[in-house]
Amino acid sequence: MKRTWLLFAQAVTVLLAAYFVVATLKPEWLNKRATSLGGVVSIIEAPAGNNPGVPAAGSLSVPAKKASPAVVSINTSKAAQRHPRSNDPWFRFFFGDQDDQPQVGLGSGVIVSPDGYILTNNHVVEGADEIEVTLNDSRHARGKVIGTDPDTDLAVLKIELDKLPVIVLGDSDALQVGDQVLAIGNPFGVGQTVTSGIVSALGRNQLGINNFENFIQTDAAINPGNSGGALIDVNGNLQGINTAIYSRSGGSMGIGFAIPVSMAKIVLEGIVKEGQVRRGWIGVEPSDLSPELAETFGVKADSGVIITGVLQNGPAAKAGIRPGDVITSVGEKKTDNVQALLTAVAGLKPGSTSRFALQRGSDKMELDVTPGLRPKSPVRQVPNQQE
Repeated sequence: MKRTWLLFAQAVTVLLAAYFVVATLKPEWLNKRATSLGGVVSIIEAPAGNNPGVPAAGSLSVPAKKASPAVVSINTSKAAQRHPRSNDPWFRFFFGDQDDQPQVGLGSGVIVSPDGYILTNNHVVEGADEIEVTLNDSRHARGKVIGTDPDTDLAVLKIELDKLPVIVLGDSDALQVGDQVLAIGNPFGVGQTVTSGIVSALGRNQLGINNFENFIQTDAAINPGNSGGALIDVNGNLQGINTAIYSRSGGSMGIGFAIPVSMAKIVLEGIVKEGQVRRGWIGVEPSDLSPELAETFGVKADSGVIITGVLQNGPAAKAGIRPGDVITSVGEKKTDNVQALLTAVAGLKPGSTSRFALQRGSDKMELDVTPGLRPKSPVRQVPNQQE
């Protein structure tokens, strides 16, 4: 009898020890329950959640649900251009009847105002004869182009619908590398899609995409059709307008670029209020600082943008800026390269004086410069342009 009780006690001890180990290392095993389907197949199911509808830990469904209604799909069409000789019988004999099909395009946009204003990319709507906007709730409306800004590849549309969902604008200047972000758009026309990633880099420029570049780089998947869509943070606030990808295949390779909402707001306000974006201009020819240029102009500076030419009677000349000066900052913004100077000056309000920090020879100094209105560029320029 003693032996039986001893074996029983040892068995209980081993089972309790095993239970303790499992409960400590693999508690989920104890939360699963076995059931049967029709008394034939045994399966294991996870226990029902205590709070149905509550997102699981780490889920990004809340910001996605908050922002998605304000992201729209944009379909454009452009009348086909007939070949100038399409009515020539000999041309038709050799080449046949040309099937003049309208050109169609696809993109995304973001509703930023209850009045129906939509931010999107200029390249999405450029040259379009008809624009159809489709909301996430399946409503349709015809889009009207209020204005475009090719220098930043942004455009503002307007639709006439009631009770529009509106996205909340965030503070893109507060973004940090490593922050989680979501990209929302309509890639390849498959329907609204949400992808996630992080902010890979900030202030990307000199890419040759736009005249004014200050891109947010992200690894959230962005594909054709996402252009003009939203890049949001974990609070569901708009941080950027997705505009371009780096790709060798045409699809996402983990390098996408978005225009910061801080820049987009300037474009939006300028187009809605004045019909155009008013940018600052000072009339100088800048170059990236190099040892050769520094030696040529006799300047002892380690960073900044060297001025190789100054327009006579321009804003910079009137303020006292000379060839050979190295501009190191505009207001609170450092200017380490030509693109940074271009963007900083463009962001100034024409007619309002701003403080420029520069180095002349071995002397550091500050000058007050009153920028003028930047002339419109007839064609897109490259970063090494006159500013």
